Amino acid sequence: MAKTEQGNGLEMRGGPQKLTENGNAGSSAPDPEVNGNVTEDKQVDKYGFIGGAQQTSGELTEKLPIEVLRQREAKWLEMLNSWDKWMAKNHKKIKERCQKGIPPSLRGRAWLYLTGGKVKREQNKGKFEELDNKPGDPNWVDVIERDLHRQFPFHEMFAARGGHGQQDLFRVLKAYTLHRPEEGYCQAQAPIAAVLLMHMPAEDAFWVLVQICEKYLPGYYSKELEAIQLDGEILNALLRKVSPVAHRHLKNQKLDPILYMTEWFMCAFSRTLPWAAVLRVWDMFLCEGVKILFRVGLVLLKCTLGSQEKLKACQGFYETLELLRTIKPQYMNEGFLVHEIIELSVSEKDIEKEHLAQLRRWKENHGELT
Repeated sequence: MAKTEQGNGLEMRGGPQKLTENGNAGSSAPDPEVNGNVTEDKQVDKYGFIGGAQQTSGELTEKLPIEVLRQREAKWLEMLNSWDKWMAKNHKKIKERCQKGIPPSLRGRAWLYLTGGKVKREQNKGKFEELDNKPGDPNWVDVIERDLHRQFPFHEMFAARGGHGQQDLFRVLKAYTLHRPEEGYCQAQAPIAAVLLMHMPAEDAFWVLVQICEKYLPGYYSKELEAIQLDGEILNALLRKVSPVAHRHLKNQKLDPILYMTEWFMCAFSRTLPWAAVLRVWDMFLCEGVKILFRVGLVLLKCTLGSQEKLKACQGFYETLELLRTIKPQYMNEGFLVHEIIELSVSEKDIEKEHLAQLRRWKENHGELT
């Protein structure tokens, strides 16, 4: 599982193929309507998107009464102002409030506190500025610069080539390559960093990225693909219990988990779900850890492939893979998805037990993780 030893990273570390906005490999040519060429009359949604697949329509978001939102803001402010006490004595309540959704006005601060990024920043005062002022490895700098325009090009923060969003994204990613030169840069880190920058300044985003890479998903962004392969096997084993029908179908089609879950997990579903759902998943993920990614993956697989009726539309390998790349909107609806994630009958103990079993199997077949 992600918290095990070193592992992996997508094999897209400066190679010819890149992740495009819809997650598929494609050419490096920018969309004519993004990165500085967006027309003025484009409608901006409440998350800052001016088009593209992740622009949010009303039916996919929950609308909270303003009084409820204000009450939640007051409760979160109380928690954030006494964070150490709450973490020590009432973590269950923090978890419950993350499941309900962090108020948008406090999400960035809450993520910084939940991940331990605030503590990390305070323990390393001046470190980000020091890294920011260094030139960086020319090889990584070149790869990062070529990737900048691919990160959420329909978001107002990243739409303009060379704009403040792209500049901050470059600073955060370059700083990470200097912080962890043995790892360098993996393209899947870029959308993670971009999501963080939508909610916090560059220095805070850097320290939260460090925590995600080292604490939440260790090994995911290294050169090998071991950790993501191992987590794929864990996901597959859990699916056998959650949805035998879906598990059997994927097995019959010889569809390995690595083919459909790599981007899900490495980008923490930021390239997969509508934005309202992305934020709710991240609220829980940064509170509870990688088990949330397993739960989201299991829910999507169960909903998409979990009955004989659903399988009529995907009799073959490619049809199944395409269905998993284009999940039906009703399964990604914010309210529906969060409810299913919370109610899913897979506990942390189940995941840990499967992790140990798959780790033993991995060592038998491949030897020690590198």
